Amino acid sequence: MGYNEYGHPRFDTVRTEAGELLYRLKYKGRKNALDELVTVSAASIRNWRPPIDAIVPVPPSKVRAIQPVLLLATGLAEELDVPLRDVVQRGQSPKQLKGVFDYHERIKLLENVHNVTSTALRGKSVLLVDDLYRSGATLNAVTEALRTKGKVSAVYAFAPSRTRSAS
Repeated sequence: MGYNEYGHPRFDTVRTEAGELLYRLKYKGRKNALDELVTVSAASIRNWRPPIDAIVPVPPSKVRAIQPVLLLATGLAEELDVPLRDVVQRGQSPKQLKGVFDYHERIKLLENVHNVTSTALRGKSVLLVDDLYRSGATLNAVTEALRTKGKVSAVYAFAPSRTRSAS
């Protein structure tokens, strides 16, 4: 649709219900969107029925006043009555991935960035929760850490929304 006053491209964006709720929570700071986002996401997970023992949030990539990934994972753990295990930490800070569009470059930037702080999930099946899916690079990197360092048996990934274009 052209460019805004800062030179950024503008899009005629149509969001899914979950995408709109996530947008309000993440970019507008509206915590009132969280309950509905959790309800919609939990319904999707119940329909999917992955056999999980715990929910693990992807560590946030940016410091925000409201951390949507953590809020969503916490809400899902309560709604689905599954324990939340915040056992993955981001190590050295990679370059901000938002402007990196090449999948292989994203993977390279994420190599060995995530640490697993506990082996309490050894042999368990987990639901890895992120707020937004773009290319899958972050989910793949965290999954690798959970499998190799955390020794989990299975990882199922969930994100309620995806960007308008995958890398």
